Formats: sequence, structure tokens, C-alpha cells
Amino acid sequence: MRLLDKIWQQGRDFLGVDYPIMCGGMTWISDHRLAKAVSDCGAFPVLAAGNMPPEELEREIDQCVETLRKPFAVNLITIAPNYRAHFELVLSKAVRHVIFAGSFPRKIDIQQMKKNGKKTLSFASERTIASRQIDYGVDALIVEGSEAGGHIGYVSLIILLQQVLFEFRDFPIFVAGGLADGRLMAYLLLMGAYGCQFGSLFVCSEECNAHPKFKEAFIRARARQAMATPQYDSRLPVVAVRAIKNQATDEFGKLQIKLLQQLEKGEISRERAQYEVEKFWVGSLRKAVVEGDVDFGSLMAGQSIGLINEIKPLKEIIAQLITDAESELHRLHSVFKGLQ
Repeated sequence: MRLLDKIWQQGRDFLGVDYPIMCGGMTWISDHRLAKAVSDCGAFPVLAAGNMPPEELEREIDQCVETLRKPFAVNLITIAPNYRAHFELVLSKAVRHVIFAGSFPRKIDIQQMKKNGKKTLSFASERTIASRQIDYGVDALIVEGSEAGGHIGYVSLIILLQQVLFEFRDFPIFVAGGLADGRLMAYLLLMGAYGCQFGSLFVCSEECNAHPKFKEAFIRARARQAMATPQYDSRLPVVAVRAIKNQATDEFGKLQIKLLQQLEKGEISRERAQYEVEKFWVGSLRKAVVEGDVDFGSLMAGQSIGLINEIKPLKEIIAQLITDAESELHRLHSVFKGLQ
């Protein structure tokens, strides 16, 4: 028996897969094809709803239901314009796990999913949010540090581990943000994590449908180039986005200034301004992922890109994570034996 089998069984049981290794729900990337490839490797796939038309999401879900032998999750963006339609659709489908992302779900949304037999997960970007989600009845948390790509919180993973993972010992918690190495996964499991979520690492897989230029940008970039966007003014609250700096990053800054000027003149409502912000990211991300425009498209990526050097088959990526985690556990076992 592997040492890993002694410490990740709860995560395996919760997700219903061989390995509690999650593929993050990445808009335009985490589709039914990547989901099947991840599932076939024994890991846990997440289908990203993004803001796709509901009929398109239904086709994606149906493909997963028909072709995947093990469970998968649908990632719902609570701030997406199509969120309500997506919510009702997932409610009616044979989806066993639902992940609320983008912002934090309402208690009624969590309870409704649970009443329909689904396991619910949501992101915890700080301790108070984690506590509130647990009170709402969510089944598990994903503690994601600000090192992650895409929409992020403001607290690093090293702080969240101390604030949340150590604080809520008896609650199912998965860890994400800046992960790309199986050795670190071993330590997180020892700390009590049920499993780990990877994003940028799986983008750099052969099976990922992202444009080759998008993947190349990940391989070339250094960790420090994956930067978080600032909020210019509290009148226009924006969820920070981490992406590789390029022209799209500069264009987003210009968009914020333009929207703030329109708000000041009363030409636009705050709700409409926030919608324009999300519309920008959805459109520019598609431009990069699908069309390969790595100059003006959004290169959403976590700082883990500094640890990724090549494009490899998913089978090799997951096998390497497991091998490295197991090797690290054996090394630690030898260290502790030597201390006796």
C-alpha cells in the first residue's frame, strides 16, 4: 500500500475518484474533452460554466454524463450574467458535485443544491468567509491563495493554511493556488487537506484544448509576470484577476478609468459598470485561449507558471505528481525513523 493511500482516503471518498487531484474550472479551457481526459487518469475533473449560453452548457454537461465513468463537478460563476440559468440547469442534471466560484453563494443556493442530492463546494479566500460558508451548510471548502490565476482573493495560501486549514480541522478542505509540485501536495495532505486543485499545470497538458500560443506563453513566463489587477476606486468594486502582463492588462486599466468617469457623470449604473468589467474578461480570455491572441487576449495564469517548463500528456503530469508526493512521504518517514 502507498503511503498516500493512508492520508488521502477521505478526499477520494468525498470526490468519488482514485486520486483527490482536482483540475480547476477554467473558462474556455475546462470543457468536456479535458474533463474526460482528467477522469480517465483517475483524477477529478471540473467543467467550467463561465458565462456560456445555457444551451451550450447543457451540451457540455450531457457529454460529461454520457462519457465519464466517475463523478465530476460543474463550476458555477455566481457573478456571471447567466448564473441563474446555469444554476437551474445544473439543478436538473445528474451532476454530483457543484462548485460555486467568482464570489460567494447564498445560503439558499447551497441548500437547494444539497436538497437535490448534490455535494457543494465553495472557495474560501479568508477565515470569516470560510466560517460563513460552513454555517450556510456547504459540504466542503476550497482554500485558494492569491497565487492562483483568474479571479482571486487577496490573501496568500501560506496565510490561509494557518487561518482556515488549521482552524477547521474536522471539515473537508481542498487546497489550491500556486500548486504544481507533488512534493508540496504531500505536505498539504499531511496538514489535513482532503486534496489539491491544479490549474495552470493542467493548461500545459497535451489534452488541453487551449491555443498552442496560449500554452507557449505559460511555458515562457516567469512567476513574477503573473500579476494581479488593481482596483482603482471603491466606487467600482472589481474582483482581482491574476494574469500574465500584456496589452490586455493595460486595456483593463483604461477600461476602469473610462467606467469611473461614466459613473461620475451619471452615465452608467454601478451594476452596469461591473457587468462591463466581467464582459471584458470573458471576451479577452476567449481571444487568448481560443484565438491565440496572446497580446490583446487575457492570459489568466497562476504564479505556478514559474514551475512549469514543458507541455506533457496528462497521464505523465498526474503520474509525476503522485510519484513525487509518494517519494517525499518516504523521505519524511525515514527522517522520523532516524529521530526515534
